Parts: sequence; structure tokens; C-alpha cells
Amino acid sequence: MFVLYKKELNSFFSSLTGYIAIIVFLVITGLFVWVFPGDFNILDNGFSTLDGLFIIAPWVFLFLIPAITMRLFADEKKLGTIELLLTKPISDFNIVIAKYLAGLTVVTISLLPTLTYFLSVYLLGNPVGNIDTGGTWGSFIGLFFLSAIYVSIGVFSSSLTDNQIVAFILSMLISFLVYIGFDYISAFDFWGGTAYLISKLGISFHYASISRGVIDTRDVLYFLSIIALFIFSTKLKLESRKW
Repeated sequence: MFVLYKKELNSFFSSLTGYIAIIVFLVITGLFVWVFPGDFNILDNGFSTLDGLFIIAPWVFLFLIPAITMRLFADEKKLGTIELLLTKPISDFNIVIAKYLAGLTVVTISLLPTLTYFLSVYLLGNPVGNIDTGGTWGSFIGLFFLSAIYVSIGVFSSSLTDNQIVAFILSMLISFLVYIGFDYISAFDFWGGTAYLISKLGISFHYASISRGVIDTRDVLYFLSIIALFIFSTKLKLESRKW
């Protein structure tokens, strides 16, 4: 599995894909947080907070992560190398995990430089350190889990087709639905008392919860369950070739 993981990671960084993903994420978030005037700009709002970053990042990842993951299986199918891969002495589950971890590694690398944003706000605060450290770290953890779900959705979408563009669109649509779609659905009046339960199915509910700085096991279990659901679904899709 490690050999495949390393191969996938090398393929990201032997081309421009990995570098472009990291640069695009950092440029967009950096411009909104530090340059463009508005509510997201830390220097404009006068508060020692990174809320702007944690509002923008899920939307940037909504487009960026599908672009990273769209080739993972779709490209293998298009080139005809998927059959060769599946004959290797490695289980379908390990294939999925290797590709998933490679995609997640690229996304995690793009997140790491944003820790300098936290350091900058920490030092610029008056007094120094005047920032909700617990809430900020909770938001970073929530953003990591959110991106981990997006990657699992991207891997699943890529396994459904041999067309990278179709995989990109599917991944983006499913990610949007899981992130905030349930909030829109729960807003309809006819749900009554069940609206709250429906909203809890979405990532945004648990992302907001963990961003308060309290790591609730229910939120962690939600994130891990959704990741497991899409990884298992990808495994089933690979196994369907035997049916």
C-alpha cells in the first residue's frame, strides 16, 4: 500500500497538479484574509480572529479538492491501467486507502502554511496573544476533517467514471450537498420539528460545532463515519467488476 501511496504522491508533485492546488488555495485565502477589504480581512475588522479563513476555506476546497482527486481512478480507467493495478498483490481496500491518503496529504500540505496566519494574528493582537486559541485550533481541526470528507467524496466520484471532468462535477455537487445542502433542505417549513435533525446531517453543523473549540466525540464520529461511508462505497464500486 505504501508503494502505491508514494507513487500517487509523486504523480501529484511530478506534474503541476499538487503545486497548483497548494498555491491556488494559499493565494485565494491570503487575498481575502489579508488584502481584499471587507468583513473577511483581519486588518479591517479590528478583531484578533481567523473567522474569515474558516468561512472561505470550505468554499475554496469545494472546487479545489475535486480538481485534485478527479484523476485518481478516472485517469486509470481512461488509460486502461486500472486492470493492471487491480491484478497487483494488493487488496481493493488498500488501493482505495492509498489513493485517499495521497489526496489527503496534498490537501494537508496546503493547510500547513495557514498556521502562519495564526502566528501573525497571535503576534499582532493587542495585547500579544489576544486570540481565542481554543476556538482557532478547533476550527483548524474541523477544517482538516471537512477536507478529509471532501477527499473521500472525490475518490468515490473518480471511481464512478473514466472522465475526469465528470468526476470533478460529481465530486463538487456531492460535496456541496453534504456541506450545506442539508441546511437548505431543512429550511423548508413543512419539516417541522425534524428540521434540526436534517441540518445535523450536513458537515456545516458539525464544522460550526467543533469550531467553538470543544472537541465533541459526536462531531468526530460524524466526520469519521462520512469518510468511512465514501471509502467503503469506493471499495464496493471496485469490487463490482467481479459481479
